[in-house]
Amino acid sequence: MIRIVLVDDQELFRGGVRVALDAQADMEVVGEAGDGREAIALIDEVRPDVVLLDIRMPVMDGVETVRALFDGSRSALPRVIVLTTFALDRAAATAIRHGASGFVLKDATPAFLAAAIRAVHAGSTVLAADELGELFASDVLAAPPAPPPPAFRELSAREQAVFRLVARGLSNAEIAEREFVSESTVKTQVSSILAKLALRDRVQIVVFAHDHRLVD
Repeated sequence: MIRIVLVDDQELFRGGVRVALDAQADMEVVGEAGDGREAIALIDEVRPDVVLLDIRMPVMDGVETVRALFDGSRSALPRVIVLTTFALDRAAATAIRHGASGFVLKDATPAFLAAAIRAVHAGSTVLAADELGELFASDVLAAPPAPPPPAFRELSAREQAVFRLVARGLSNAEIAEREFVSESTVKTQVSSILAKLALRDRVQIVVFAHDHRLVD
C-alpha cells in the first residue's frame, strides 16, 4: 500500500484528489495539510511514502517545503511530486533541483496522477528526460555552466557512459541493450553513480547533468 500525504491550500482540490486516490486499491491517503509548515509536521508524524505538494501556498510554499524536507536532518524521506498549473514553471524546476521527483499539472487526469505516484514510489520519475531538459533550459541556460565537481571525475569510464545515458532518459533495460551488459549490472552501476555523486535518484542525475552541461 502506497501511503500518501496531500498538501494544498485549497480544501476542495484536496478533497477531489483524495476521492480519486482512495479509489485505487494500492493507495491510501494518510493525511492532508494546507501549507508547508503543517506539511512538515504531518510528514514527520505519519512518514508517508509519497507527498503531493502544491508549489504555491501561503505560510510556506512548495519550494521552501522541499528545501526543509531535504535539509539533511531526516534519514527517511518520502518521494515528492510537485503540483503546478504551468508546464514550464521555474518554481517547479527549483523544487526538483532540491529533491522533488518531478511534477504533475493540477489538471492531470486521476489515472495519470495515480500512474505518477506509482512511478515515483518505484524510484522512477514523472517527467521524461527531454521534458526535464526543456524545463531546466528555461531555468539554467542563462547562467554559465558550473564545472563538474571532482566526484564526477572519480566515476569510471563505464559509469560516465551510463550516467549520460540515464541523463538522456534511457531505462536500465535500454542501457543494458546498448552497452551489451545485463540489466542487473546497469542497476548496480546506477547505484554506484548515485552514491559517488551523493545524488538521491535518477531525477537528480538529470538535474546534475543539465547543471554541469554533461548531456546534449
